[in-house]
Amino acid sequence: MVQKYILDAISQHALPQDFTSAVSDHYAPVAASIAKRYQTKGTPLLVGIQGTQGSGKSTMADFTQLLLQHEHNLNVAVVSIDDFYHTAATRQQLAADVHPLLATRGVPGTHDLALAFSTLHALSRLESGETLAIPRFNKAIDDRAPQAQWPQINGPVDVIIFEGWCIGIGPQTDSEVIHPMNKLELEEDPDGTWRQYVNTQLAGDYAKLFNMLDYLVVITAPSFDVVFEWRSLQEQKLAAKLKDAPPEQQAKIQTEAQLRRFIAHYQRLTCHGLQHLPAQADWVLHLDEHHRITGSQHNS
Repeated sequence: MVQKYILDAISQHALPQDFTSAVSDHYAPVAASIAKRYQTKGTPLLVGIQGTQGSGKSTMADFTQLLLQHEHNLNVAVVSIDDFYHTAATRQQLAADVHPLLATRGVPGTHDLALAFSTLHALSRLESGETLAIPRFNKAIDDRAPQAQWPQINGPVDVIIFEGWCIGIGPQTDSEVIHPMNKLELEEDPDGTWRQYVNTQLAGDYAKLFNMLDYLVVITAPSFDVVFEWRSLQEQKLAAKLKDAPPEQQAKIQTEAQLRRFIAHYQRLTCHGLQHLPAQADWVLHLDEHHRITGSQHNS
């Protein structure tokens, strides 16, 4: 019998009822493996969940949190790397100082890693009776939410789930960075300044951040081509959520042309991750073009 908390979560995520099989066949074994790893380590576990835009990272993070809490009696905090984006003002400064493409959130170099490091360290040290405010980024206004809107996490935390599209991705070689990959790079980064800056960030503090991971789950897409369709679906959901919001927030919903340009920022490292990350992961979930999990493999 499927637990009520799973059915409630399926309803809240607007998922089909047969999603219960994905939870039992794929998410539950991952959660059990994470719980076993926690028992072995005995200290707060940092679990990365990586996947392309629209692959269902946040959905998996939420269900894994529920499974760990209900089935394994663990206190779990979910954190997204998206919530550590630099403020709009800081990204505009980066655009002026380094390259105009850094005004657009997403790629390595557009996150406040000092905030990420301090938040993750503080979470791992939370004791009983203590609380911590977790940063939130409001994509509707493309800026960090006011601190009064940050959710509170109660300590102690056993497992920290850290999800994001670039979690665990390493830098490319210099020869890979040289050649433009799409129209955006060819026309707006012809000399490779932006690409090289992003790659340098990956080789520096991002590598230190990802080296903190105790466990990595990778959700693989069949190709980069499906990312636009998946991301369009996310945008439609955001538009529905904001239908009664102020006009200035609704104006941030992207058109098809804007979305295609936005996704082009991610193409290089998304393809790089699809090629290299599955071999580095503890657990890999394979998706088809319709978001269905077609299989999984445990690498450790």
